[in-house]
Amino acid sequence: MDIRVAAYAVITDADGRVLLAHWNEGRHAAWTLPGGGLEAGEDPERAARREVREETGYRVALDGLLGIHSRVIPAADRISDVATGPLHALRIVYRAHTTGGRLRDEIDGSTDRADWFARDAVRSLPRVKLVDIGLRMAGLL
Repeated sequence: MDIRVAAYAVITDADGRVLLAHWNEGRHAAWTLPGGGLEAGEDPERAARREVREETGYRVALDGLLGIHSRVIPAADRISDVATGPLHALRIVYRAHTTGGRLRDEIDGSTDRADWFARDAVRSLPRVKLVDIGLRMAGLL
C-alpha cells in the first residue's frame, strides 16, 4: 500500500469568501483546498505554507490545526495509471489567513488557477470531497 501525507489550508477573507485552487491533473479536474504533498522530511506546517504560496501566490500564517482526514483509495479508483495497489491518503488540514502576496495562477503544477468564492457558490462548483471535509472542520459548512 502506498501512502501520501499532504497538508492543506482553509483560508477565508474579510468577506467570508473561501480560497480554492483548481486541480487539473490528466483527465481529472476539480476545485480543491490549496495544499499538497509533503516533501521528504518536511514539516507539515511548512508544507502547507509552501503549497499555498505555490498554488495561489499568497503567503499565509497558520491559525491552528483543524484536523486530520484519513482515506484509503482502492487501487481501481486511483488516478495513476502505474499504481498497482491502494493508496492511504493522510490529509492534515489547517486554518490559515493571508499575510501577503497576491492572487496568481500556478504554472506547471498540479493546479492551473486559484480564486476566491462565496461560501454559497462553493456548493455548485465541481470540487473534490476534501473541500467539504475542510469546510466542515472549520465550521463553515
